[in-house]
Amino acid sequence: MAFTLDKFKIIYVYDALCGWCYGFSPVIRAIHEEYHDQFDFEVISGGMITGSRTGPIDVVAPYIKTAYKTVEDTTGIKFGEAFLVHLENGEMILDSEKPAIALSVFKSYIPDSAIEFAHDLQASIYYDGKDPNLDEIYRYLAVNFGIDPDEFIYKMDLEEFKHAAYYDFAMTKQLKVNGFPALFLQNKDDHFYMLAKGYTDEQTLELRIENVLKELSGASNDSRSE
Repeated sequence: MAFTLDKFKIIYVYDALCGWCYGFSPVIRAIHEEYHDQFDFEVISGGMITGSRTGPIDVVAPYIKTAYKTVEDTTGIKFGEAFLVHLENGEMILDSEKPAIALSVFKSYIPDSAIEFAHDLQASIYYDGKDPNLDEIYRYLAVNFGIDPDEFIYKMDLEEFKHAAYYDFAMTKQLKVNGFPALFLQNKDDHFYMLAKGYTDEQTLELRIENVLKELSGASNDSRSE
């Protein structure tokens, strides 16, 4: 049987509260644009800040007050003035659960646009300064994607979608992800090949994808010759 990309998938493990994921957003959008005809894409919420780790910025992640500049310098992304005001006062609560539930709800509507939803959600937080703990941000995003905002918010309160978010968190642990963003190529045999662990530029990712495909193609050829 000839080597085929059928059932191959690129899995993007991100967290809405991860600044490096915000910086990586233009990269994963470009990769999706380049490879969406070859692979399926899936976005998984990592659950970076949950349970006892949640709390105000000043308490649970004061380092963000200076680290955001490193993200800007490395990736070229910009954090908006409205977010920097939240950063300065340090009172915004960081909790990954609600934005993860929102992603799960969104995937029940338009799964093929999950990368765009993740991008827009992070832009709303990190550029527009919207609070991810409030319904307002999710109403705004729902409308932008042509989804009834009342229905979207209603679904966010259903246990089904909370369970889906926590399934994503469990999958993240199963993949042994301990830093965000992370990117994997999954083949039809459910083998996972890590493409990115932390911020990675577009050119490096393209090279890694092509190298994995060459490796898999070579293995397929070897198996046919035996």
